[in-house]
Amino acid sequence: FHEGKLFESTGAPEDLPQARSLFGIVNMDNGQIEVKAELDKSRYFGEGIAVLGGKVYQLTYQTREGFIYDAASFKEVGRFSNPGKEGWGMTTDGKQLIMSEGTNRLLYLDPATMGVSRTLQVTDDRGDVNFLNELEFINGYIYANVYGTPLIVRIDPATGKVTGRMDMSNLMAAARNQYPGSMEMNGIAWNEATKRLYITGKMWPYIFELSMQ
Repeated sequence: FHEGKLFESTGAPEDLPQARSLFGIVNMDNGQIEVKAELDKSRYFGEGIAVLGGKVYQLTYQTREGFIYDAASFKEVGRFSNPGKEGWGMTTDGKQLIMSEGTNRLLYLDPATMGVSRTLQVTDDRGDVNFLNELEFINGYIYANVYGTPLIVRIDPATGKVTGRMDMSNLMAAARNQYPGSMEMNGIAWNEATKRLYITGKMWPYIFELSMQ
């Protein structure tokens, strides 16, 4: 969420020819997306975005290239080299950008240089927590969905330790009941103004709105 509006970024898997790599603003009344920028899907697979300092930062999956847009005009104002193995999810703590690459590492990026300022190894009581995907920074913690599972983990940014988990199996089941083609959960958004959490997934027919205790 940025200035009360839900920003969404999408990719375009080869097995979903109707999909597009774009980002835009979701109309919360009807679910339609107002496209603000679109990538050439023959070259780029759009991944996570974050808004910081009046700019929108967008990762791409395997090309190791990212895009920077003005958050008001949505015009491209720059590009950057992705320092991770791949580009998956992105969020911000208000000072730095934080990205995932599908491993147990989270990379902190200095927005002035887009270089890595810190690497956070994420672990729980059983060891490394891999396949960290979509990210959201909420109340001082990093929330990440574990790709291919219904789990969202809460990560202490000071230590990298997982301090909590949320199981979204019921939401995944509801999405698949409505549309059997619903795939992985991979969307998390937080509206700080309303204290509401929004969850969705690849090809899901719904965005679920949750309250957090």
